[in-house]
Amino acid sequence: MVKDLFERIQNNKGPLGKWASQAEGYFVFPKLEGELGPRMQFGGKDILNWSLNDYLGLANHPEVRQADTEAAAQYGAAYPMGARMMSGHTKYHEQLENELAAFVMKESAYLLNFGYQGIMSTIDALVTKNDVIVYDVDAHACIIDGVRLHMGKRFTYRHNDLASMEKNLERATKLAKVTGGGILFITEGVFGMRGQQGKLKEIVAMKERYNFRLLVDDAHGFGTLGKTGAGAGEEQGCQDGIDVYFSTFAKSMANIGAFIAADKDIIDYLKYNLRSQMFAKALPMIQTIGSLKRLELLRNHPELKDKLWENVNALQNGLRERNFNIGDTNTCVTPVYLEGSVPEAMIMVNDLRENYGIFLSIVIYPVIPKGIILLRMIPTTTHTLSDVDETLTAFEAIREKLENGTYKEIASRTTVDLDA
Repeated sequence: MVKDLFERIQNNKGPLGKWASQAEGYFVFPKLEGELGPRMQFGGKDILNWSLNDYLGLANHPEVRQADTEAAAQYGAAYPMGARMMSGHTKYHEQLENELAAFVMKESAYLLNFGYQGIMSTIDALVTKNDVIVYDVDAHACIIDGVRLHMGKRFTYRHNDLASMEKNLERATKLAKVTGGGILFITEGVFGMRGQQGKLKEIVAMKERYNFRLLVDDAHGFGTLGKTGAGAGEEQGCQDGIDVYFSTFAKSMANIGAFIAADKDIIDYLKYNLRSQMFAKALPMIQTIGSLKRLELLRNHPELKDKLWENVNALQNGLRERNFNIGDTNTCVTPVYLEGSVPEAMIMVNDLRENYGIFLSIVIYPVIPKGIILLRMIPTTTHTLSDVDETLTAFEAIREKLENGTYKEIASRTTVDLDA
């Protein structure tokens, strides 16, 4: 007899889903209310928000709000209708692509409706079954899912490990000679969980010894790194060596959408072979015109990035001075690593939100190893130095409670499984 497809799903909710009855609506799928910014409301209380990817504070910038409003009034939410190849192409889409390409110092660019699906489809379009992919083991889920579409061979290297990169490039080179294919190397400009920059300069230098093409996902680097904000490649002085540059609008641009940039012949190819765009409705005019305004502000107001980094440095230096482990982040992403169980982490975050008025992202097993709690903070331009001081004081208090067993004792009196 054939097993019911849903039997597995009903009996095993998955490593994160098993916590749903205790976590949903509070720890996951929380409802933040009020205007986007450092101060919002959660559960009817005012909170200091460190979990907003609005790096440059553009989400509520008055010029951005005006541009979004005017675009909505003129075009509505539906315009243009249809895929760009058929009926959804406009001069504003072209203008945004041209301006993005110039900003990241590439010949050409192509708009994507979403970052996640966009990079998946880009990976799929760039390789055939004869090609070999080499990618970082800590790559974002969108990259991993894109690689899963690949019908050929793929190799992972240890995170940001140059020796492991080279070893896997050697393996890929040998295999590609047999299959008659090429090599696509994939990394990130900024790893969004740990805050480390990818070793782009060193990877580009490897092109002197190995024949591969480099795809970089710079979602967290675009707008925050480099002299002009053009990203991790500009920061490391190797933008020319990046063959295909990708970024989403969901971070510094405070919007929906994404783009890829490369030499014109590569973008021309992708325009006609990128399935997630060929068969999808065009990016609506609200997002397209709104992104033009955001890019204008990003280019012409360097003080936004300067203020962002003032806040980043104050927060990260303050954490280091208080002997918190923030790893080797060299970007705005600010992780704080603590030791404890999943139940302790849940009690700690509840304490932070209810008694200290601080909201941030918590990362636990299976995303990171058991016994580790990662509290991730995203500083923005709109945070203040007093926000930083308030947070540092709260962190000293919760660390003491974690170390003296307060959270473990509270967790033992709940229905949470301490062995998880």
